[in-house]
Amino acid sequence: MTIGRIIGERSREVISCQAATPVREAVSILSERRIGALPVLDGDTVAGIFSERDVIHQLKAHGPAMLERTVGEAMTAPAITVTPETTVLEALGLMTRRRIRHLPVVVDGRIVDFVSIGDLVKYRIDHIQSEAEALRVYIQTA
Repeated sequence: MTIGRIIGERSREVISCQAATPVREAVSILSERRIGALPVLDGDTVAGIFSERDVIHQLKAHGPAMLERTVGEAMTAPAITVTPETTVLEALGLMTRRRIRHLPVVVDGRIVDFVSIGDLVKYRIDHIQSEAEALRVYIQTA
């Protein structure tokens, strides 16, 4: 199963911000939307990721003044990305190795979606449950 198949089954807006966005505003978006990260865009191109972890690191380094900085100064860059052709297992492996929880999905350098480790784990659980049920049915009818 590929990332494209997962994102093709849903239709949602990618919540993002620009590098010039004030950190204060980006933190408000994270809080209001109850999300853990935002892709940071330069036009349609992913410039980086701004996450809860970035907020913590910036707060430690700069104190409350970090809220007046720009997301471009606080984000993690460059962003690690995947394509719709990337398999779910490849993406999960990448997230585990790099210790990240979000991946922008890009096509021709442009962001088309944003997946979290929760999205991918949910897919794996649903897939395993479906396979287990199919095996139960097969065993019962054999």
